[in-house]
Parts: sequence; C-alpha cells; structure tokens
Amino acid sequence: MSNAPKANAVVSQSGGPTGVINASLVGVIEEAKKHPEIQNLYGAIHAVSGIVKEDFIDLMKISGDVLKTVAASPSSALGSSRDKPDAEYCKKILDVFKKRDIRYFFYIGGNDSANTCFIINKMAQEIGFDLRAFHVPKTIDNDLLVTDHCPGFGTAAKFVACAVMGDDLDNRALPGIKIDCIMGRHAGFLTAASALGKQRDDDGPHLVYLPERPVRMEQILSDVSAVYKKLGRCVIAVSEGISDTDHKTWAEKITETDERDSHGNVQLSGTGALADYLAAQIKGKLKVKRVRADTFGYLQRSFAGLQSSVDASEAHRCGIEAVKFAMANISGSVAIKRTGSGQNYGAELFRTELANVAEKTKSLSDEFINKDGNGITEAFVEYALPLTGGLPKTEYLGNKPKI
Repeated sequence: MSNAPKANAVVSQSGGPTGVINASLVGVIEEAKKHPEIQNLYGAIHAVSGIVKEDFIDLMKISGDVLKTVAASPSSALGSSRDKPDAEYCKKILDVFKKRDIRYFFYIGGNDSANTCFIINKMAQEIGFDLRAFHVPKTIDNDLLVTDHCPGFGTAAKFVACAVMGDDLDNRALPGIKIDCIMGRHAGFLTAASALGKQRDDDGPHLVYLPERPVRMEQILSDVSAVYKKLGRCVIAVSEGISDTDHKTWAEKITETDERDSHGNVQLSGTGALADYLAAQIKGKLKVKRVRADTFGYLQRSFAGLQSSVDASEAHRCGIEAVKFAMANISGSVAIKRTGSGQNYGAELFRTELANVAEKTKSLSDEFINKDGNGITEAFVEYALPLTGGLPKTEYLGNKPKI
C-alpha cells in the first residue's frame, strides 16, 4: 500500500522551450490523474515565477483531446522562465507549497531546474515537510549529466539536420560558401547534428566547428579554402559558442552588445553577429564572391510539425515515470539509459539523485570529434541518428554520369 500523502501537486516548465517538452507535461498530467493521492494538479504559469505569484491553472480539467494536441505542440504550453532561484526565492516557493498543501513538485527543465528542485527539496527536509520534488529532464543542448541523452535534443537535432540537408542542396544548385550558425554555448551536440543527414561523399556540412575545440580564425580560413578549392563550394556548421585559442568566444570578441541573461551569459542566439563576421572574413580574405550566412537562432527549438517520434515518446515517458517515482516516496531526477543501437535502439528510464544533475553539464566527448577538430566522427552519427526518429532521403542529379 502506498504511503504517499493525499495532497496537491504542481508542475511547471523552465528554461528554453523544446519541441517535446509538452509531451513530458502531458505525461505528468495523465499519470497524476491515475493516482487518488494527488487531489489537485496545478499548472504554474511561467515556472517558478508563477508559483510565487500563485498563478495556477487546474490541469485535472483539461480534456484528453486537448492534451493530445498539447503533446504534439512545440514550446512550453505553461510558459517558461529564466529565473534562477536562490535560497530566498526557493523559500517563497516552499511557503506557497505549505499554504496550498502541495507535496508533489514536478519541474521540467535543465540543470538549473534540477538545482531548484534540489534546493527546495533540501529546505523541505530541514523543516520536516514531506515533499517529493522531481526533476523531469529537457534540453536541446543535450548536456545533462547521468542521462544518456536529453528529451528535446532528438527533435532539435532533426530540425538542424533537415535544415542543413536542404541548405547543402541549395549550395549545390548555386555554389559558393555557406555558413550556418547553430545553438550551443558550451556543448556542441546540436551543431554536430548538422552532419547526421549526409548521404553522399561530398555532402555538407564540410566543416563543423564546436565549442569543445578552440580554433583560430586563420585555421578556419585555411580549412574553408582547402574545401572550396577541392569542391568549388563549402557548407560550414558553426556553434554559436566557438572560441578562439584564448578560450574567449568569438561572439564575445566581435559583438558590441553587453546584453547578458539572468545567468550572466553573453547573448548569443538573438544576434547574427558571429555568422555575419565569419562571412565577412571569408569573403574579404579568400576573395570568394558568393558567401552567405544564416543564424538558425530560436527556430531550432520550437519548430512545429517536426517532432522526432523517438524523442516525443521518451519525453512523454519521462513525465509518467516522474509521477510513479514520486508515489514511491522519493525525490530525484529521471534519466535515460540506452539499451540498444542502430535498428535495435531502445531506452529505459531510471531515477538518479537531484545532486547528480543539479548545475552540472557535460560536453561532446572526444570520440565524437574528428582529429582535426573541424568535423564529427561516425561514432556520433551512431549515437545521435536514432534519436531523430529518422531523416528524409534526398537525391541530386548533377553528379550523375554525363552523356
């Protein structure tokens, strides 16, 4: 018999939205409805900000048809927040929990969200308040510790791979040099995904630059020149977080804005400065006439109609398991363990301690980056491709035998 208390629950979504974060939300809602111990399930509008303001909606009254649509919708259905709660902020949250008899807290987010859960859970333990705080993982950056991969990454990786596949075909049709700037401040997983759709030996991206490998501008120019001389064109995927050999990001060096987010980070995704700067350097110093650049920006994380079926399913399962774990009288974070590869890919979920995930990140491992630091290895393709749920096939006739 369960010893879980009869009380209320709250769920919210934090940080950058993803294409499947709502699948996790729906998983929490659907599973919570099955447990009589959870009397009310509140949805906090705009995450912890909504909790402190007691800006709640009743999620138990949302119909199944609406939930089905919500699960397939990108971005955060409850709204999000970039607030990074300190101890005083967390105390205000806990005061609302006590006032509303909320003893189940489900927080869908990244490592900072896990840390918020950790702080609140620790505070609750110190005062003897029976709270089950559960972190439900999400991030397109794919940089959480413990878990093999993060819900949200597979769908964003699919978008990036498909976008670069199309961009490469465009570049074949009208040859030149094309630069695509992709999200990734410290971890290069998403930029690496740009190469997942390569089907021909000369497909782009021909060069991939990641935050894990500092690179001089002279080296970039040399790499681009070599590819351009060989192929007559070059497609480049570059992470917004790439740095010079002094480990200062190129974006920080060239931008004139001092805009920073609540975590003290220089604004990267809202500006096309890096892509424009690289294009100007290449065009000016390599004397190539046709040089174009795009910054994918926020399109990568909330693009409708392009969910990875694998990613959506796993995100939904993470929400379900968070509730099941909470019923077992524990707090923690949901994590994913890979059980197969390739056509036999599979995954199972398990619980890890909040302290193992809170405020920690991982980077792309060495085995995933080529020896020159300007591309990825087959090992990364084997790791990431199953998470996209599959990519489209394309064809190009210009390289067929001439008559």
